[in-house]
Amino acid sequence: MIAQDWSGARRILAVRLDGMGDLLMTGPALRALKEVVPGRTVTALVSPAAAACAALLPGIDDFIVHKAPWMKGSGSDPEYDQALIAHLRARDFDGAVIFTVFSQSPLPTALLCYLAAIPRRAAHCRENPYALLTTWVREREPQEGIRHEVERQLALVGQLGATLTDDRLKIRLSRRFCEQGAMYRRGSRPLIIMHPGASAPSRRYPEASYVAVLRELEHETEAVCILTGTEDERALLERIRSAAASEAPVVCGVSLREFAGILDAADVVVTNNTGPAHLAAAVATPVVVLYALTNPQHAPWRAEARVLSADVPCRDCFKSVCPNGHHRCLKDVSPRQVVNAVIELLQGGANARRRALC
Repeated sequence: MIAQDWSGARRILAVRLDGMGDLLMTGPALRALKEVVPGRTVTALVSPAAAACAALLPGIDDFIVHKAPWMKGSGSDPEYDQALIAHLRARDFDGAVIFTVFSQSPLPTALLCYLAAIPRRAAHCRENPYALLTTWVREREPQEGIRHEVERQLALVGQLGATLTDDRLKIRLSRRFCEQGAMYRRGSRPLIIMHPGASAPSRRYPEASYVAVLRELEHETEAVCILTGTEDERALLERIRSAAASEAPVVCGVSLREFAGILDAADVVVTNNTGPAHLAAAVATPVVVLYALTNPQHAPWRAEARVLSADVPCRDCFKSVCPNGHHRCLKDVSPRQVVNAVIELLQGGANARRRALC
């Protein structure tokens, strides 16, 4: 590793250009960065998909939204990137910490920060970065094993002298949104949130299986079930509700703060391995995760959770679309397994969990 003294760096740019869940899992590292130096400020450079999440993380003082051309699904506009470089230069940052998964190169971002005259630049990197990184932490994944995403990012900032004792996921959630979420409760009946969507097709538990889960939960428990998703997922949720002959409310398109408040009010969340699983962990709500075996580093962190999957020879494929077309790592998880996991969490005292965020 090429090391450099970061103790005098008071204005930090933290770059995480992935989705909401990735930024949530970077949260402990961001808090460590901020807390290790008194008076330090942390500005996050994030993707449009993670902007709402950036506003909730306690380790972030402010944030900049950028659609980087080297990230999946982004376009190309050189003038847009040049404007960002000029903006970063004007902010006079003392250092930039670049957070990536092991399959991403930090070098495009490192070049951007170099051109913005940010004097300290740190990242995991596989190839020799030469002058683009001043603190080079050699990339050893996946050859030497794959760490959880939280552990990976904490290890990076640990090389800069930043550590913390409480590495749970956390968000800032005001009493107002906690109270709004509590409005979905019905007396003492348990509240179950079901979130069937996911951005990657390989991470979606089958629609018919969600139908069976909803039907059985409403038949076997006294719980109030709510179906949640993005506005684009409304048709999916309506199909599930109709096929299950359920009257479960469908909640779509609410702000991330509102959604976090709903998750905070819930007794159990049922979801795929996607952003809401990590958001549930951040508000300390027990979660049942239908965990596609695509990315082993994204399991719920420090959460009361039941992680369900079926072992398959093609596990750890890192694919957004099942390369074999069978989706067995999820399809082979029976609705009965999901229902049993939910009931187990409910009987384990989910109603009495301590909500410390509000």
